[in-house]
Amino acid sequence: MPFFSAALRHTTPLVVAGALALLAGCHAKPDEAKGGKGGKKDTGPALVDVLVARPSTITDSVEANGTIVANDFVELHPEVNGRLTFLQVNEGKRVTKGSIIARINDADLQAQLQKTRALLQVSRLSQTRLQTLLKVQGVNQADYDLAVSQVRSNEADAAYSQAMIAKTIVRAPFTGVLGLRQVSAGAYVTPATIIATLQADTKLKVDFTLPEASGSVVHPGSVVLVYLAGNPPRRYPATVLAQESQVNQTTRNLTVRALLPPGAQVSPGSFARVRVPAGAARRSVLLPTNALLPGDKSDQVVLVKNGKAVLQNVRTGDRQNDHIAIISGLAAGDSVVTNGVLFTQPGKPVKVRKAQAKN
Repeated sequence: MPFFSAALRHTTPLVVAGALALLAGCHAKPDEAKGGKGGKKDTGPALVDVLVARPSTITDSVEANGTIVANDFVELHPEVNGRLTFLQVNEGKRVTKGSIIARINDADLQAQLQKTRALLQVSRLSQTRLQTLLKVQGVNQADYDLAVSQVRSNEADAAYSQAMIAKTIVRAPFTGVLGLRQVSAGAYVTPATIIATLQADTKLKVDFTLPEASGSVVHPGSVVLVYLAGNPPRRYPATVLAQESQVNQTTRNLTVRALLPPGAQVSPGSFARVRVPAGAARRSVLLPTNALLPGDKSDQVVLVKNGKAVLQNVRTGDRQNDHIAIISGLAAGDSVVTNGVLFTQPGKPVKVRKAQAKN
């Protein structure tokens, strides 16, 4: 400092003034140096797209996942062990009830049946002779009763052999469509072997699950809507047949079964979305979900009134894909911001870029 003070005493007043101005410029505030208040630039009103609210009739519903099932479905298994001597599985073709699908070698059973029939014939002749002798007291009652018992035993053996032979034939238990063949003729099969599948496609059903709390919205006879993917997508009404008697203890869901109308073009096993009406129809406004500002106490939307953004509390209802029903809080003609919601500030000006009316 002494050196600096001595230097100032030997400089001219003009040089001193320039040095002081330079020091003042170095200590100026950044905001003042930029020339704007607080250093912020005025970006103007936020650009938004709005939708003019038009109340329409909307029915609250519950959406569930479902699976298409055939009215009857069975895996065709043989009932006995053996080698396939005949196999007729026309894959994807319809067969009638009682049609023969496969035969298993039954030569040993046929031989056993012939032997039993021969013994039965002999026992019946013996019974007839003893019956004649019994009438003239030529034989005692015990011998005759033993002959009768032998006849009945042989008859039972013959019936058993016939039942075993019947088990070597695999028949279609109902009319339906065959699936893919799983074995070939000549293969050795057991009761665990799957020959093919058979399903009745004349009546199709859909099984879907509902949360435990929504179990009361369905009852036998009520109608639900079934949505199926495809090109084009399809929609069918289905009539509820019944629901499971108890709630699944693991998922806490209730299984419901509904019958699709005749002629529904869908394959069993397909995925379906099921929409179940959950209340009476009422007037609501349907908005895109991106227009909603979720809150802890109340959901909100942004309205445009007199060129400014205004927050409005609303009560929501059913959600459908990317739209949500607004039950209360909006009136016909309200301009609701759908795009640019995050750029708006309550009470700040906005500029409407695009307006759309929703019926």
